[in-house]
Amino acid sequence: MIIELENTSTAQVAREIRHGHRSTGTSAMAFTLVVVTQEKHYDKVIPACLQAGGEHPSRILVVVHATGQESRLDAEIRMGEGIPGDLVTLRMSGELAEHSASVVLPLLLPDSKVVVWWPNASPESPSDDQIGALATRRITDAAGASDPVSAVVVRARYHSPGDTDLTWTRLTPWRALLAAAVDQYPGRIRHATVEAAKDNAPAELMAAWLQARLGVEVERKFTKGPGMTGVRLTTAAGDIALLRPGKASTATYLVPGQPQREVALKRREINELITEELRCMDPDLIFHQATQVLLERETARAAQPEGKADEK
Repeated sequence: MIIELENTSTAQVAREIRHGHRSTGTSAMAFTLVVVTQEKHYDKVIPACLQAGGEHPSRILVVVHATGQESRLDAEIRMGEGIPGDLVTLRMSGELAEHSASVVLPLLLPDSKVVVWWPNASPESPSDDQIGALATRRITDAAGASDPVSAVVVRARYHSPGDTDLTWTRLTPWRALLAAAVDQYPGRIRHATVEAAKDNAPAELMAAWLQARLGVEVERKFTKGPGMTGVRLTTAAGDIALLRPGKASTATYLVPGQPQREVALKRREINELITEELRCMDPDLIFHQATQVLLERETARAAQPEGKADEK
């Protein structure tokens, strides 16, 4: 079922949702996912929302800031066959767009968690944003910024419990493989190196996480990329290494005293990343720890003589 409403109100949208539930039947929904995006990104965001909803049936409110001076709300409601829960698009323009939380608030599921996702541009401090303040979980993506490394540093500076960034989610397979390797070889780690393109935000978070967990110096080595190409943990017996050259979907896995192996390590699509993040509603304490070390590393880098920080 698709219901289209032009120049409407929040009250009318709520009535039509209730009417739709009576017509199609109401399925159990776990939480409300609010997605804040722009019209130019809309077609990419919707498939990710639908796939995430397949694993986590929810009410999805897609807030689109439309162009135009007129204060106006247009809505599209989808529910029923093929839609896991409710999918409601809210296109706002003019003065109404400046008060979008007042439109969203009455449409949230009662007595349930609220997650806000900014797939592209996001506020400097998500928890202080008018829509972000409604949420228990706030998901950003520094990869959508013009300067991803600077963006992830800003995320760290304004981090609040419940915040996370898909830059961190992209590291999940890397972190799992490295943790397994360290468990297999319990020798002392003396040094670590993260190899990646210069502007790679996940690599900066990886270096911060390793420094936080291992308590050793972590070097950033710049490569041609794309993205992150390798991590090396130096021990007395040799390197524990995870190396993914170029655009490969597999990586070479090295542990001292064991045969070299190839392991799956593909670059994941946005729908996989957001689905993973929606599996947990609790604050990510390890991510918070990594962001604090990231800030320490950035402070130390800024204190170096000009040009020194770019030598590696």
